[in-house]
Amino acid sequence: MDTGRKWIASLVLGLSLLPLMAVAKDKPSVKADNKADFAALATQVRQQMQAGGRFEFVKGSERTTVDARLNDMSALFDKFDTVDKMDQPAKLRLFNDQEEVNAILTRRDGQQLVCENVAPVGSHIQRKTCATYREIQMRQQDTQKYLYDSQRRAQLRGGN
Repeated sequence: MDTGRKWIASLVLGLSLLPLMAVAKDKPSVKADNKADFAALATQVRQQMQAGGRFEFVKGSERTTVDARLNDMSALFDKFDTVDKMDQPAKLRLFNDQEEVNAILTRRDGQQLVCENVAPVGSHIQRKTCATYREIQMRQQDTQKYLYDSQRRAQLRGGN
């Protein structure tokens, strides 16, 4: 391939990745430098884990972990007030707590864009399809509800 075609191919590839980069830029981040900022951030995260929030799909055990880590970080800020006043072991604990919470929130972020190559029914040619994590979870819940309702109707009619 000549230089001109390589340049055009690189440009097209770069432009096709722009939407993905824009989504990655808005990753959830639990990070604060002082007690007041952290308290507001922790409240916001807990609200966003409720139904309809950005992190509504955080599972039960993960929710327990997030709450425990937020409480641990809150205790550190109660003791030291700011990150600058923390000793090295406290800073390390704060960092590890933040990383664990951020990993869970990133994994369950309803705004996260998920793309995959799928061959439509009746074709071998794959197409790239993208949806947010929330859209995927809602489709899955709708499908499970439909199957459950179908089974219930069949049982009520005397079927198996």
